[in-house]
Amino acid sequence: MKPLLLTHFTATSCLGRGLDATLAALRAGHGGLARCDFEDVILDTWVGAVDGVDAQPVRADLADFECRNNRLAQIGLNQDDFAGHVERAVARHGVERIGVFIGTSTSGILETERAYQRRDPATGALPGGFHYAETHNTYSAAAFVRAYFGLRGPAMAISTACSSGAKVFAAARRMIEAGLIDAAVVGGVDSLCLTTLYGFNSLELLSRQPCRPFDTARDGISIGEAAAFALLERTSDAPLADNAILLLGVGESSDAHHMSSPHPQGLGARMAIEQALASAGLDANAIDYINLHGTATPSNDAAESRAVTALFDGTPCSSTKGATGHTLGAAGALEAVISALALRDQQLPAGINTTQVDPMLAPLDYVLTSRAARVGVVLSNSFGFGGTNCSLVLARAGHAHL
Repeated sequence: MKPLLLTHFTATSCLGRGLDATLAALRAGHGGLARCDFEDVILDTWVGAVDGVDAQPVRADLADFECRNNRLAQIGLNQDDFAGHVERAVARHGVERIGVFIGTSTSGILETERAYQRRDPATGALPGGFHYAETHNTYSAAAFVRAYFGLRGPAMAISTACSSGAKVFAAARRMIEAGLIDAAVVGGVDSLCLTTLYGFNSLELLSRQPCRPFDTARDGISIGEAAAFALLERTSDAPLADNAILLLGVGESSDAHHMSSPHPQGLGARMAIEQALASAGLDANAIDYINLHGTATPSNDAAESRAVTALFDGTPCSSTKGATGHTLGAAGALEAVISALALRDQQLPAGINTTQVDPMLAPLDYVLTSRAARVGVVLSNSFGFGGTNCSLVLARAGHAHL
């Protein structure tokens, strides 16, 4: 595939708002997980909540979109001058030539949960001010971002569980390559809600400690929330700056092994990785760092380790979910941005909370302490329920492999 330029990118999570806060936390080995005190949840678990989300309503002209998920999206869009970069892209391309592709798992379902708590006791009717289409509907996040910038190009929400925020890059690439658009706002937004917390608890997947991906004592996930975005554009004929970040390759697969468990040998994951390398035109030895999906459940980490070690030999890797929690539909976008930061700032991010890598997993060069390194090409993995897998290859423009 022809490389696409990440003109700009941003991330907001429990690590903080914007790239500087994210990078500072990862460099220092500080995670953002805390004991769960969300709403009235009674669960012994840890979550990655973004501070102050409920204190900032959405823009007045978009009041029908009012919900935690869209408030979080708005906070994310206003970090690192991302909104300004989108506005300048509009000036270059026009509102009809910029697409919007947003990944989410549950969108604004919290608003529906709250609405059901306020039903009319006599009729059971939901509150009159409840706006399902603009809040709970999966398309809500994409519609909100599109309306926020006044864009009129193609827009879609992608909800493939935990690969949603990575698959938006693939969807945008296809539309750009088809000539339907010239640029795209891609990203992922998922916010805390009762459904995911109690749902994952019913699956016995929540850890009672901050999650520890690939650790010998790992025992489940910590749920987080995040809003992460990137602006994708065609590369021009003009020379790129050496530190420009490119989307080189995308790989997708659907192994459909089981609704909630990965293929034990990681076959679907391996297919996605192989496709991403092939579309980038690179061999496995060109990858300098792998941002693992790494959910911290025993079966997921074991399956991913088998997929990775079948293709790579000693490539540094880590899962950053120990710092951010698993942000579900936003995870792929958040971790793509973290991968872009690794390229931009020549840093390998540590797998925070992991202290002893499980010796029963296939051997991995797991990064336990963030460190400076020459990072030219990065692979970012995102694998979702039902075997919906996606891997991205990102690169620094001035790298020798390119």
